[in-house]
Amino acid sequence: MKKVCSLYFSPCGNVEKVVRAMAEAASARLGVPAEHLDATLPEARRREYAFGPEQLVFVGAPVYAGRVPNKIAPFFREAVRGGGAAAVAVVCFGNRSFDNALAELFDILTAGGFAVPAAAAVPTEHSFTNALAPGRPTAAELAAASAFAVRAAERCAGAGPFPSLEPGRVPGDGSAPYYTPLGADGRPAMFLKAVPAVDRDRCLRCGTCAAVCPMGSVDRADPAKMNGVCIKCHACVQKCPAGARSFTDPAFLSHRAMLIDHYQRPAQAAYIE
Repeated sequence: MKKVCSLYFSPCGNVEKVVRAMAEAASARLGVPAEHLDATLPEARRREYAFGPEQLVFVGAPVYAGRVPNKIAPFFREAVRGGGAAAVAVVCFGNRSFDNALAELFDILTAGGFAVPAAAAVPTEHSFTNALAPGRPTAAELAAASAFAVRAAERCAGAGPFPSLEPGRVPGDGSAPYYTPLGADGRPAMFLKAVPAVDRDRCLRCGTCAAVCPMGSVDRADPAKMNGVCIKCHACVQKCPAGARSFTDPAFLSHRAMLIDHYQRPAQAAYIE
């Protein structure tokens, strides 16, 4: 083993925090360098990421509607090449459920030429609202994730081919339908076309929203204009220095209210090894 890497899509920083901590812990245990590869912005996803048999990679993605984000899954499927490397699949979810996302990421990595010796689903603060899983992951939860990463690294440190989880060990079905968001009334909430509203009186026109949009959709000249798809990641909302962006779509707000009402219990991490 010559290098440990993290590779992640993390619009709001939660996945980055978890996966980088895991990679740093593993690299320290193995005594090899750590490299962090951020594939959040569009330009970073226009290149190929190729690994090899002397590398351990922690691959991280958020959970959107119970799966790997549908606009990002093709990147992991088409541009990430294992080449015999070991990969730990990691998904982060906002206190509801990781549903089938971890199984989907496991399937993608296995098909991409990785051995996958371990997989994890870690609860983090929900990107829609800090009323769900506030402050998570805690320091203790990051320590638990790091300890899990060390165990995975130790299993990959010996001679011979890397171990890999047996099919079926990771819970879920990577090809299952996406979760259907529900409103406060329990009926499906349709907000695919919802985009953040902009308070022009507060907007500084600083360009932060355009710079952090993982789809490159926010117009740099007019922040209220979207030139492409919005995946509801909330990067522009959370990172706006003036608090000028918010979602006001009634269906979206109803879904968010439902999540707050029904998912206050602290979801637990899942570590498969």
